Amino acid sequence: MSCDLASTAPPVLPPTGAPWQEWVRYGLAWSHGHPGGERTCPSGAGVAPPGADGSLALRFFSYQEAAPGARWQALFEATWPAYRSWYTAKDLRARPTLAEARAALGEHMPELVTHWERLVDLTGGDPLAARMLTMWRTPAFAAGCSQVVVPGQAPLLVRNYDYDPQLFEGVVASTNYSGRRRVIGTSDLLWGLLDGMNEDGLCVSLTLGGRPGSGEGFAIPLVIRYLLETCADVPEAVEALGRIPVAQAYNIALVDTVGGHATVYVAPDEPAEVSDLRAATNHRLTVVEYPRISEPLRSSQRQDMLFGALGAHQSGGSDAELVSSFTRAPLRTGAYDRGFGTLYTAAYRPADGTVTYHWPGRSWTRRFDDGEAHVDVQLSTEVEDAA
Repeated sequence: MSCDLASTAPPVLPPTGAPWQEWVRYGLAWSHGHPGGERTCPSGAGVAPPGADGSLALRFFSYQEAAPGARWQALFEATWPAYRSWYTAKDLRARPTLAEARAALGEHMPELVTHWERLVDLTGGDPLAARMLTMWRTPAFAAGCSQVVVPGQAPLLVRNYDYDPQLFEGVVASTNYSGRRRVIGTSDLLWGLLDGMNEDGLCVSLTLGGRPGSGEGFAIPLVIRYLLETCADVPEAVEALGRIPVAQAYNIALVDTVGGHATVYVAPDEPAEVSDLRAATNHRLTVVEYPRISEPLRSSQRQDMLFGALGAHQSGGSDAELVSSFTRAPLRTGAYDRGFGTLYTAAYRPADGTVTYHWPGRSWTRRFDDGEAHVDVQLSTEVEDAA
């Protein structure tokens, strides 16, 4: 949740031991895309105001920080006002107490407690931030998305993330919180992930599950983080998804480098449903339960196109052709004004340890050890139709 300004050069990393004020200025500049850090639009992650043709300029950033430290703290300082507004916008009494949130994290994802405590320390012990960072009973949010998995010796996970650009961090984070396996993915809610992979070869991504409402559980970005921090393969991830309560309905795509794959439907207050489905959009696996949600998103149409693209790939089509299909309608959408525009296509290749972000005419590859970098892209509201 930051705002891209008119800078053309990335900010300079402060030296080790620099005063915290320099890190705050760096965080503002890094997230806002401007050396001075001065905001000229109300919110949005690296998003400039629309151009005359309706296109949006989006800046993606990446950073590498093994354990939560000054880099994460700078990002928190830059984005916390926006997150705080989101977290408190509705009835704050609906949010858990700090004791409730801490207890839930300790019960269901105890391996993350030490990292959460470190993050809280980096916020200066802010009790409201501490509650939000557990991601227990956060406000509901919705995203579209399409995804496929291709298992095998050279597995591939491809996904589109469809969301409101004003509410998107635009951050690719490479970390090693556990000290045992590196993780890289697209950041959300400061330390959660929308999609990602670990160096054991497990890849994970999500799509909205097409069910309204929310329940007692965790926001899905932290669950994705947990899977990648603690699981080496698909069976381990499936087991974890079967016991962690989630706040909203999602299809979770999984693939690994030892031949495993699955799509798991998770929803509040019901058992996880495990399938071998290789393509998912915005309804429950292949079942449209709530047409009023899925039909405006063209969910069935997009899933049918994914099945066709996978069929062509199995018949000899290339990985590049499969990825390219995600950059055209109906998989790609330009409905940014309705909070349903495609912000990126990500292609994860765990055997190579790479994730490549794609936009029409542009791509950007990141690896576990890559450091600070950024890329500027134009998001057009006009989308090319599939052939």
